[in-house]
Amino acid sequence: MAKLSISLGDKVTIKSENIFNLLNALRNAGYSVMGPTIRDGAIVYDELTAIEDLPIGWTDEQEGGVYRIKKRLDNAFFGFNVGPHSWKKFLFPSSLRLWHAEKNGSAFQILPENNDPPKFAFIGVRACELHAIEIQDKVFMNGSYIDPAYKSRREKAFIVAVNCGQAGKTCFCTSMKTGPKVTAGYDLSLTEIIEDAIHYFLVEVGSAKGAEILNQVPHEAAESKDTEAAERIVEETAKNMGRTLDTSNIKELLYNNYDNPRWDDAANRCLSCSNCTMVCPTCFCTTVEDVTDLKGENSERVRKWDSCFTVDFSFIHGGSIRSSVRSRYRQWLTHKLASWIDQFGTSGCVGCGRCITWCPVGIDITEEVKAIQDQVTS
Repeated sequence: MAKLSISLGDKVTIKSENIFNLLNALRNAGYSVMGPTIRDGAIVYDELTAIEDLPIGWTDEQEGGVYRIKKRLDNAFFGFNVGPHSWKKFLFPSSLRLWHAEKNGSAFQILPENNDPPKFAFIGVRACELHAIEIQDKVFMNGSYIDPAYKSRREKAFIVAVNCGQAGKTCFCTSMKTGPKVTAGYDLSLTEIIEDAIHYFLVEVGSAKGAEILNQVPHEAAESKDTEAAERIVEETAKNMGRTLDTSNIKELLYNNYDNPRWDDAANRCLSCSNCTMVCPTCFCTTVEDVTDLKGENSERVRKWDSCFTVDFSFIHGGSIRSSVRSRYRQWLTHKLASWIDQFGTSGCVGCGRCITWCPVGIDITEEVKAIQDQVTS
């Protein structure tokens, strides 16, 4: 295969067997390569040490409260939808020590933390997930207060995006205008093309860093047939979304239905387990724990993921503001789809469908919104 000099905006093709060259180039550039792999019966995100770590030839089936993986009829590298993990586990880790201190005589000395996280290369980032990262950028980097831990990880990240070749039954990214095609925010973008016995990738270069890495991988210039094949794949995916969500006037709808009886219906089913917030790629609620050892010689402060579904999350002097499941579910959905827009200028939902799939009782955010919409218009 020829190897042409690449620059920003170019489109090339690489054979499937040369994906390992891409992973090697990233590792040689000092990146810790993270991507999809199979563990505990699910496709999760973890470190990739070899091309065989990818879930080659596997797909997933998803519905409300249902997730399972099964073999495909081909050897697609990315022939599945999003699983229980999102990329925030690397950029915004579930547990982060903010500082620690050691006893020094009669006083404590606060010791500096290691603020030099690894350089991550993310393989297989979907369009909805790129939008989720963009949303968290607004929360942690683009406001009045900057999270230095997030900023350090984010600025070092290298993103290899993947256009979706199939839509899951709980996906509704087209409704949120977040996919299935990636449009920005990536260093390299892949579209996997399998036609008969031919298996290759169309690669689009989104940054100078991406061009530098791709120049180390065997490739050929893309032809019009390659671009057309990639466009057909994305168009077919967009036609097969498993869910839809009508977002017209959704902020006003939720603000004006604070006492709608549908909240009671959802509360009667909701377990308040917080699964939806844990798998959501944009949720960012946290708590802080101060811990001291038994000898009283060491102390530390740790930031951990929390959820608005926990009673303690809204606890202030005198008790919890949201003591009922009804109030907590309403808070989550209204914040995600309405007040988030007031705070950050965008919806907090990217249509990935994780909250539907990983809800133990299959509560469906699109179904809940439609129920309120139908009550208002009936």
